[in-house]
Amino acid sequence: MPLVTPELLQLLRTPEGLKALAAAAEVTGGEPLAAASALRARGFGAELSAAALTQASLRERAAMKFGPDAAGMFFTRAGLEQATRAVVADRRAARLAAAGVETLADLGCGLGSDALAAARRGITVYAVDADPVTAAMATANAEAAGLADRITVACADATTVPVERYDAVFADPARRQVGRGRVFDPKAYSPPWDFIAGLPGRTPRTVLKLAPGIDHALLPPGAEGEWVSVGGDLVEAAFWCGPLAEAPRRATLLGPDVGLTGSGNKTAAVGPIGAWIYDPDPAVVRSHLVAEFAESIGGRLADPEIAYVYTDDPVDTPFARRLGVTEVLPFSLKRLRALLRERGVGVLEIRKRGSALVPDQLRKDLRLSGPNTAGLVLTRVEGAPVALITTAAM
Repeated sequence: MPLVTPELLQLLRTPEGLKALAAAAEVTGGEPLAAASALRARGFGAELSAAALTQASLRERAAMKFGPDAAGMFFTRAGLEQATRAVVADRRAARLAAAGVETLADLGCGLGSDALAAARRGITVYAVDADPVTAAMATANAEAAGLADRITVACADATTVPVERYDAVFADPARRQVGRGRVFDPKAYSPPWDFIAGLPGRTPRTVLKLAPGIDHALLPPGAEGEWVSVGGDLVEAAFWCGPLAEAPRRATLLGPDVGLTGSGNKTAAVGPIGAWIYDPDPAVVRSHLVAEFAESIGGRLADPEIAYVYTDDPVDTPFARRLGVTEVLPFSLKRLRALLRERGVGVLEIRKRGSALVPDQLRKDLRLSGPNTAGLVLTRVEGAPVALITTAAM
């Protein structure tokens, strides 16, 4: 995809650019050279055509995160990948508004997803991003949404913002580096972790958006750690600091729109494998709330280190996928192959925790054939590998 410059973005926002964007939307998804030729045939220059087609393609992809609003927004590929999904940003903004926040400093605003959500909740936002193109796009997106009166965007270093002037701070440090992709070490974030970790001391009502794999040990004292999934896809962790904290740990599932809270250090009951196995949502696992989940359904773990929960009777829950256990056997490739062949299983859904086996390789080794479908859970009980044959997930 061609690089977007502030000049190209400005061109896209002219009447001629808007016409090019509309034309690009009609041909996007087709063969790239044919689409570019179609735009040039309508009189648009090569540079404008390429920029319009890039935006049309990104808008199409962005619809999953932003819904219909994506059709009028501007994106970069990297910005879209890190942008908060609209449903997550809206829930965060609603919580900030309910806490009485009226002014918000948005540090590392990216394309403006969180700023837009906050402004829609009546919050006045001062948003900054260090990248000139990203900041320009955030400005354009605020204007396109009719929220320019509530959002001020500046191209600035987040560390220079006097955050003490605002009711609350939201920080989303960059977790990608050019040429290196995702960054997993908080010390490599931009702005640096020392600055991010110091924000609650300057503005108590601080929210930090972080990668789902963030270490719990980095949670500021008294803060709430929240892990959020959308439709079973774990998308982020958020640290709610100061008076914004409501519980030590929270797992939020958007889709069913439910939440689970707890201490994050509770120990679950341990017992035998049951007739039903539950595979908890990743937000439950990452937030260390498996014990709280198990208690909510009267369940137990078969191994204290493995996050599968068992019950003897089925229990409906939004926090996990439930499967019926039809067979329990010590793992043996030969025995498992014979059992699946006997049952005519040609399609096998494999889940695993505590197993080093690679599902794709195991499927090949099992030499599956037949018209039937089954589930297989590879796990461990008291250090020994176990295979569970299951029904389809519910």
